[in-house]
Amino acid sequence: MTRDYKPAQQKAKPASRGSSFFAGFLTGLILGIGISVGVAIVVKGGESPFVARDASPSHADAGPKADAPAEKAKPDATEAKAPAKPRFDFYTILPGSESPVTEQEVKQSKASQQRGATEAGGETYYLQVGAFQTEQEADNMKAKLALLGLEAVVQSVTVPDKGVWQRVRVGPFSEIDQITRARAELTKNGFNADLIKIHNNVPDQ
Repeated sequence: MTRDYKPAQQKAKPASRGSSFFAGFLTGLILGIGISVGVAIVVKGGESPFVARDASPSHADAGPKADAPAEKAKPDATEAKAPAKPRFDFYTILPGSESPVTEQEVKQSKASQQRGATEAGGETYYLQVGAFQTEQEADNMKAKLALLGLEAVVQSVTVPDKGVWQRVRVGPFSEIDQITRARAELTKNGFNADLIKIHNNVPDQ
């Protein structure tokens, strides 16, 4: 009796179908996650949903730091100061030989005497624009006044406990009209001046 040695046909294992289904499911899941991530990025303006939300405060902290240079620039603006005004103090007036007066006082004096100031008691008037501790400053002021058409003189005076001062004065004047015109010109150009009466014909220096 002969045996049939032909190998029997093996049936396909059902497990192959299960693995194909699992692979397809996994692929679909990955694609779904990818699409969800893409949609989330577009909706949030390019911000990745995987970035921790705790990182957002760092942007808020960076705001004040960026403004810090602007705050430092504020003191620089205040550093620019106006040029120093001429220094004038009444201690540069020599007691007994000169005294501060007003234009109204000059008018009253002339009205009562009906004469020029120099004729009435030998009085002369100056407009003192400033007093400086150095000759260079005084000369610079005198030059500025000359550009305005005002003739000025520099008078040196020794003040007790204050040292030597250089006084810049416009004049001399003997008429109130001269004083008024000169003072108006000084005021128009930003100069403050004090009217000084000179007694006993004190000579110019």
